Amino acid sequence: MTDHALLLVNLGSPASTSVADVRRYLNQFLMDPYVIDLPWPVRRLLVSLILIKRPEQSAHAYASIWWDEGSPLVVLTRRLQAAITPHWPHGPVEVAMRYGQPALPQVLERLAAQGVRKVTLAPLYPQFADSTVTTVVEQARKTLAEQKLAMELRVLQPFYDEPDYIDALVASAQPYLQQEYDHLLLSFHGLPERHLKKLDPTGSHCLQSANCCETACPQVRKVCYRSQCLASAAAFAKAAGIPDGKWSASFQSRLGRAKWIEPYTETRLDELAAAGVKKLLVMCPAFVADCIETLEEIGDRGKEQFIEAGGEALVLVPCLNDHPQWAQVLAGMCEKA
Repeated sequence: MTDHALLLVNLGSPASTSVADVRRYLNQFLMDPYVIDLPWPVRRLLVSLILIKRPEQSAHAYASIWWDEGSPLVVLTRRLQAAITPHWPHGPVEVAMRYGQPALPQVLERLAAQGVRKVTLAPLYPQFADSTVTTVVEQARKTLAEQKLAMELRVLQPFYDEPDYIDALVASAQPYLQQEYDHLLLSFHGLPERHLKKLDPTGSHCLQSANCCETACPQVRKVCYRSQCLASAAAFAKAAGIPDGKWSASFQSRLGRAKWIEPYTETRLDELAAAGVKKLLVMCPAFVADCIETLEEIGDRGKEQFIEAGGEALVLVPCLNDHPQWAQVLAGMCEKA
């Protein structure tokens, strides 16, 4: 049976570290209405302003973590593709990016041309957000409709609390957890608060109290990114046997002046150093592959900030990447999907 493909979709990356390529990538990414959810004229103006200085800054950041083989995110997703292929006997395993190359529409068109009639779409995001999962699914559906591709689409749902996923996360982090450390910070990608509030099905729950996400009902948690992140963090700490007080969760990568979900990672780095934490482990469980947000934002700038604040060492725990247990778990979840 070779007509059922598995399509792994990640965020994407610039084609190179040149300012022009970074500008092209940022324009595509930021103009996505699921990323900046403002009316088109306002979004276009805002993105144009961002693109005045941001591409040069980001190009420097990308250059600091770029590998000989290319973008770490793309390279690591390709390695995951190779690791999962033996576990998917139903057809080809392909990789696509929501922004940049290989582009999702072109990959779907190529699969259709090869005679593939079923696709299990796997957005590589453990937690749900419109700006990650929804935009991938909608882009795929749009491509099938516009190109009149006769393909059945099945979608892997967010797996933030799946026991097998949590176990794989623990297994991948085990070499670092076995070392001496003072605190583990689980740093998730942030989102503007309005992204959460507009999806709140109750219209009254979201961010109404300090612990609203910890106590969210199933109806809210299904679409609440922050609640799912905190659930992932708690499940990981429990499975890894990390006692309360030795771990915490935070949110990174703020952009612009809008109110983003808290606590902020940069604030936590200063607080932990001030509290006497000397050796800090940092994991980024919103990402399944290391990328600029993990390698540069945390591994370089975060480490520098923590040490300047009085800490002695910040150790970045790698993402799942192509860990064998993760590849097997992902294949199993896609099989169920």
